[in-house]
Amino acid sequence: MSSSTTSTCPNQLAPRSAAGGNPALGWARVALLLAFVGTAGSLYLSLGMGLKACPLCFYQRTFAMVVLATLGIGLVVEPGRAGFLCLLSLPSAVAGLGVAAFHEYLVLTNVLECPQALLGFGTAPVQSLTLFATLAIIVSAGARSGRAESSRQSTTMLASAFGVGLLLAWLSVKSAPPIPPAPAAPYDSVKQPLDMCRPVYRGA
Repeated sequence: MSSSTTSTCPNQLAPRSAAGGNPALGWARVALLLAFVGTAGSLYLSLGMGLKACPLCFYQRTFAMVVLATLGIGLVVEPGRAGFLCLLSLPSAVAGLGVAAFHEYLVLTNVLECPQALLGFGTAPVQSLTLFATLAIIVSAGARSGRAESSRQSTTMLASAFGVGLLLAWLSVKSAPPIPPAPAAPYDSVKQPLDMCRPVYRGA
């Protein structure tokens, strides 16, 4: 009996080991940092720069906050399950990516125009798309590297989490308020500064 216990215990305790024995923990920590940067940056756009978030912006901010809360609380309570925490975060990361991609599509097709974002590097949708794409890759890597934590944490579960994220993105886009029609006259740059995403003026 003692030999059986000796052979099984190390495998059971391995997922709860320190960072050196759990590569998923490194991925989770990087993802946590990115989620924090994304959330803080999004809030600064509104609170620091005075920009007004549109409904699509709010969805993206919320998904970043969900990833931040999931990883932040999870890594404090159960750091040995970092791979599982990455798997839980994946749907929100993918959902944010999907909404950001749709948002940027509206900009590229001249449906919306959006103000410059942090440090003037592109618009808010561009920065959000970059962040969520990176975040989705990192939590996917963390979930894959943490599959040893549970026999149920398989490639199928990873694909399912990705599919749930796409569904959340689609539901977010479908439930967002309709975009107002394009204005009949050019915007007044003084009375109507570009401080939020808005329909593009198409001219006569």
